[in-house]
Amino acid sequence: MWDSDPVLEAVLLVGGQGTRLRPLTVTTPKPMLPVAGVPCTEHQIARAREAGVTRVILGTSYKPEVFAEYFGDGSRFGVELVYATEDVPMGTGGAIRHVAPYLKSRPGDPVLIFNGDLLTGHDIAGQVKRWRDDSADVSLYLTRVDDPRAYGLVPTDANGRVLQFLEKPATPEECVTDQINAGCYVFRRSLIDTIPVGRPVSVERETFPDLLRSGAVVTGFVDDGYWLDLGTPLAFVQGSKDLVTGRAPSPALPGPTGEYLVRPGAEVEPDAILRGGTFVGAGATVGSGAIVDGSSLFDGAMIAAGAFVKDSVIGRGAIIGTGAHLDGVVVGDRAMIGPGNELVRGARVWPGVALGETAVRFSSDR
Repeated sequence: MWDSDPVLEAVLLVGGQGTRLRPLTVTTPKPMLPVAGVPCTEHQIARAREAGVTRVILGTSYKPEVFAEYFGDGSRFGVELVYATEDVPMGTGGAIRHVAPYLKSRPGDPVLIFNGDLLTGHDIAGQVKRWRDDSADVSLYLTRVDDPRAYGLVPTDANGRVLQFLEKPATPEECVTDQINAGCYVFRRSLIDTIPVGRPVSVERETFPDLLRSGAVVTGFVDDGYWLDLGTPLAFVQGSKDLVTGRAPSPALPGPTGEYLVRPGAEVEPDAILRGGTFVGAGATVGSGAIVDGSSLFDGAMIAAGAFVKDSVIGRGAIIGTGAHLDGVVVGDRAMIGPGNELVRGARVWPGVALGETAVRFSSDR
């Protein structure tokens, strides 16, 4: 695909995963939390490989040994993997500069940079091609959102040149565009060496604005394909559902897309109902008459007869009792929700906690 390049390299910045997903309250090592049964990082590597990437540098600062144990040298995933670990988190820009000694690309070659904790369906190969066609120094993947007030804005001109980088708007009048930075960049290799070394650097607040001021060619690649930031528990649930149903594309999905995905070794009673993109991990059980809708059951979880579980994460070995009702809930590993409990959206149950029968309810007594 990339005849002019002996190696197409990508940098995957996964250092932040350990902190942003802690609200899930499971005891699984946080960088490896399964999204539809597969770590987010594996989904990203698979999509990069599909776009022609042959070599990936994992930029880590949180539990790097967990990544190395799972991914090894990358051969099992069809790429060469190299690890670049920061002793102290240096921000996105600092993390990009930190990996520079590990790159093999030539000064004029493209280097892809991916932020961790993202699921995307954007045209990666198309972004690199556009970068070449525009003779750009840096290309930013941009997506459009209905309400951009929670994001930094990136307006572009009619030719796709980035005009400026705007902080989160405070008023509707400040929403000059619905385009936001979606977390995938193509850098000319030589520019990475211009980022300051040895200190924290924000690529959004420092690197990109400085490039604009210097006259560098910074372009936006607008793609309206699938995009989701997995930084909150509810987004994590949504991402898992979207992968299972096929709305979010991933070559790493461990099974066919559909209303549900059940891993080998799980047991689901014939009259149980699975729907809405539910994922059932290995060794999990779903009892008679239970309904599991759009939820992720980690390995060994147990849903008892007659329970109702919607838009929730059920940790490894957790037990949901008979007739319990959960909607938008995160249940930690080995926790036990007794029969008849009712937990509503936003509830978090810590690992190992046990709720007795009908200990928590929100509806009227019956």
